[in-house]
Parts: sequence; structure tokens; C-alpha cells
Amino acid sequence: MADLAAIFITSYIVGLSGALMPGPVSAIAVSESARCGFRAGPLVTVGHAIAEVAIVVALAMGLSSVLQHRFIAAAIGLLGGAFLMWMGAEMAISAWQGRVSLDRADASPSGMARLGLVPAGIFTSLANPYWFLWWATVGASYVLLSLRHGVVGLAAFYGGHISADLGWHCLLAFAATSGRRAMGDRAYRAIVFICGLFLVGMSFYFIMGGIKFVRG
Repeated sequence: MADLAAIFITSYIVGLSGALMPGPVSAIAVSESARCGFRAGPLVTVGHAIAEVAIVVALAMGLSSVLQHRFIAAAIGLLGGAFLMWMGAEMAISAWQGRVSLDRADASPSGMARLGLVPAGIFTSLANPYWFLWWATVGASYVLLSLRHGVVGLAAFYGGHISADLGWHCLLAFAATSGRRAMGDRAYRAIVFICGLFLVGMSFYFIMGGIKFVRG
């Protein structure tokens, strides 16, 4: 039992250190919480959790060696970067042109959020090549360690990890929602615009990473 608690706690701390770093999922959680309220944070996290439980199961079945292949990593970087560029550009352009508004919050989602908050969480996770890289290295090591205790150990690891993500995204959602009460359309559009530019910037970073993998 003590070993399982240690797995949960250390997984939570490591997961929190990753969640605190700005990324696509956090950007979507903030922009969508400002648009439609607190529920966006947990729902985006549900999508993120679905992607993560899938990769945890895959790693337990031996996927880590595949993800570390140079050309696989390059493809993930290039395709993920292109996806984030589209999503970020759509958000930024919509905000710049005034096509997003708090008055139309529930009717005018932007970018990937048009498919729903849960799918947005899934696809923004899958679009991040460094998410795959983290899971192929740090995550894979943790999975192997947890499997020494069987399925229960794996569940303790996953529970600690996703609890960190959920807590952080809920905190971001609360902050965005609290600000929404005193926020006008101009401030809201500024948030969406900044989040969009952030995703575009990350897309270039991911694409360059993919090119480096191709070059070896």
C-alpha cells in the first residue's frame, strides 16, 4: 500500500510539473473557459485524459520503442505542428475580426472547440509531439515501474498523473471564469487572440522539431 501511495504522489508531482508548463491544452482550457465558463476546464481535461489513458495502455503493451523512432517522431512533429497552426490561426483571426463575442459565447466556439470541448482536449493533446516524446521516455519509465505492482500500480500512476492535470486546468478555468464576470468583448477577444498566437508560435516550434528529426 505504501508503494502504491508513493507511485500516486510522485506521479502527481511529476504530472503537475508538466501541467504547469504552458501548452496547447492549457491554452484551450483558458480560452474556452473565458468563453463558456468553468465547465470548459474539466471537459477539456476529460478529453486530455482519454488521450492519456490510451497511451498508458499502449505503453504497457510496448509502444515506447515505436514512438522513439526518428521518422515517427518527425511525422508527429510536422502533422501536430500543422494542426496547431490551423487551430491557432483560426482563433487569432476570429478574435481580430470580431467574430467571437461573450454575447454569442455558447453559439460561437472557435477552432477545434467547434467539435466540442472533450474532442478539443483529445486533439490538442495528440497534436503536441512533445507530449508523445514525454510519454515515450519519462512516461514509459513510469509505466514500467508501476507495472511491477500490476494493474493496480498502473492505476495509481495514472490517477496521480491525471489528478495533477485536472487540478491545474480547473484552477485555470476558475481564474478565467472569475475574470469573465468583469470582462468585456474587447478583453475576451484579446485572450482568444493571445492564446491563438501562442498556439501558432508553438506550431513553429513543433514543426522545427519535426524537421530536426528528419535531418537526424
